Amino acid sequence: MVVVTGRPPRWVDALGLGGVAHELVLCANGALVYDVNARRVVAARVIEEDAARAVLLGIRAAVPGAAFAGEDPGGIRHERAHRYPSPDRTDRDVGGIDDVVRGGVAKLLVRHPTLDFRTLVARVTDAVGDRALVTWSSDGLVEISAPGVTKAAALADLAADHGLRADDAVAFGDMPNDVPMLRWAGHAVAVANAHPDALAVADEVTASNDDDGVALVLERLFDHAS
Repeated sequence: MVVVTGRPPRWVDALGLGGVAHELVLCANGALVYDVNARRVVAARVIEEDAARAVLLGIRAAVPGAAFAGEDPGGIRHERAHRYPSPDRTDRDVGGIDDVVRGGVAKLLVRHPTLDFRTLVARVTDAVGDRALVTWSSDGLVEISAPGVTKAAALADLAADHGLRADDAVAFGDMPNDVPMLRWAGHAVAVANAHPDALAVADEVTASNDDDGVALVLERLFDHAS
């Protein structure tokens, strides 16, 4: 069992997964491979500083009023206008774009105080083009990774390290940032209250997360295996 999440390592620590999860958790939509027991990042695919700066400058020109933040293994650096919760107080209020991207970032985050979210996603996607990969997992927050960085790519690499293929994998998801992983897995499961993009690529729709949808599938699979 492997946890694959858009959340950064600090959120994984806050969930208390150490000792119960596979020792490696794929964080930041696959950009960071995190050893949850040792509490250290063991691999990273970041957006390099110059590339990240170019991406944010392009977005600012196309979407005036957008506010930015950057995730790195040490926490989050954000402009004053970009408010973001941090469970362990690792957020750092910085001056501007140069400070957000300094040293490279695992993931860029974009908010806008007034723009409709679907409009924001569309404008950011157009502004970024093929220079980075745009996705999202919650209304109001656009997430940007380096080209080719997805949950699917990170999970495929980890599976290969264990001699496993996509056909061996069952993946659960609910949001647009899960879509590449759901497409990759041999059997893709979406919960009933998932985003339409996730439901559209699922091989199976289980009950909602509130009704233990993931547990119902796992119980069926393990009963079958026994």
